[in-house]
Amino acid sequence: MTASAPEIEIEPTAKSRVWAFAEFALIAFWFVADILSWGHHIVTLSKTINIFLLAWLSLWLRGIGWRGVGLRRPIDWRKTLLLGIGAGLAMEALELFITQPLLERAFHKPPNLSSIMELFGSWKMLALALALTWTLAAFGEEMVYRGYLVNRVTDLVGKNRAGWITSLLLVNIVFGLAHYYQGITGMTENFIDGLLLGLIYFAAGRNLWAPILAHGITDSADSLLIFSGHYPGMHLGIH
Repeated sequence: MTASAPEIEIEPTAKSRVWAFAEFALIAFWFVADILSWGHHIVTLSKTINIFLLAWLSLWLRGIGWRGVGLRRPIDWRKTLLLGIGAGLAMEALELFITQPLLERAFHKPPNLSSIMELFGSWKMLALALALTWTLAAFGEEMVYRGYLVNRVTDLVGKNRAGWITSLLLVNIVFGLAHYYQGITGMTENFIDGLLLGLIYFAAGRNLWAPILAHGITDSADSLLIFSGHYPGMHLGIH
């Protein structure tokens, strides 16, 4: 476990809870707009960008900042690197050899990754995918989902053990649904991955660097496997 600087829990006020509801309502609107496909004039390149900007404003107005939700220097970088890289490799192995095969049997279909099939054999697309992996996915999604949302939900459900568990489950259900374009198998896989990234976040003392590294490792590995034609199921023309 990676040690991290002690945090002071700030009990949310009634006003903070009202603003939390307003923030969640706006996020829900973005999700619905995106899913219904009529939000292309409202939702930017990614919901993550919208939520990131909202999170930045919320954290700034409440005097917390990104450091307050985990984007701070770990006490021990070596342990953080070992945790993040080791967990990322373990997550990738778990996905490829256990959870994804089981989910495919349960739902009778693989995750729909057709949107990134252009990666196959294209160095240009691989470079773009890796750039997006370490910016939008690893940094962006971890700051948004594990950093901002997991902490913000506890303003409503309580900053105690039950509250953190409830928040972790609720936020990662949303994280799974955010990948609706991958079908039921992909959504469920992302829910599982989100839970694991959340556990890594807590194992690191609510420091974001470990899940950022783990997320980047798993997504980079997927990109490289698709690029090289070794991702499971590619022969079906679906991945």
